[in-house]
Amino acid sequence: MYTLLKPIIVRQELIKRRLKIFTPFDFVRIFEINSLKTKYFLEKESQINGFLIRLKKGLYALKTDMPSDEEIANSLYKPSYISFEYALSRYGIIPEATYAITSATTKITREFEVEDKKFTYLSIKKQAYIGFNLVKVSSKNYFIATPEKALVDYLYFVSLGLKTLNDRMILNNLNKKRVYEYAERFKRKGLINLLKNTLI
Repeated sequence: MYTLLKPIIVRQELIKRRLKIFTPFDFVRIFEINSLKTKYFLEKESQINGFLIRLKKGLYALKTDMPSDEEIANSLYKPSYISFEYALSRYGIIPEATYAITSATTKITREFEVEDKKFTYLSIKKQAYIGFNLVKVSSKNYFIATPEKALVDYLYFVSLGLKTLNDRMILNNLNKKRVYEYAERFKRKGLINLLKNTLI
């Protein structure tokens, strides 16, 4: 398809396909070049010229058209959805702004760093992997926990002693019934007791 790849052509094609984040396999398929040429182009344009950014091994984005932090968070480690302190801050449940992007996953706990920003993934039980929505804002698409599920995810780790309880949370507008329904999926008595003391 393209015998001589130029950054301007690559950018135009990726934007046309609405592909903000892509893999070398995507690149081979779209531009019909072999994996060796793909590897050379990706390494050159991410490490030398700065046209692309390497999010992690095998995952790239256009430096000129960076995806949002939320979209990067969803793509770095799958399956995952944004939750915990980042989501709670977004909803105004905790007053502090948070800069690390915190997500829930069913895989092992991991942490990545992209452009000096931390992306943290905490492992939860498969039966508790619910309570999140697909948000579409302008051209952005990402999964984020509901306010109730973000609270339960956070308090689950507080009950484990792995997070510190924020005593300035604003919980007036939460659906308490839904909170307890989510909490039951963790099968942890300490979480239920913590909720009873928190949702007074």
